[in-house]
Amino acid sequence: MPEASAVSLIVYDVMGREVERLLDKTLGAGYHEARWDATGLPSGVYLYRIEAGAFAQTRRMTLLK
Repeated sequence: MPEASAVSLIVYDVMGREVERLLDKTLGAGYHEARWDATGLPSGVYLYRIEAGAFAQTRRMTLLK
């Protein structure tokens, strides 16, 4: 991140239901990492949405077990 800003990172199932909120706080400038423990969730397609300042992006991911 080029500058400090409020960040949220949320994982959703394909029906749009929130599965887990990984981040919801202010982070400083620099590189950051988030880990998702999907233990107990079935294999399938999930979506994640990251919002940081004016930036927002939603991407798809596949969980294989």
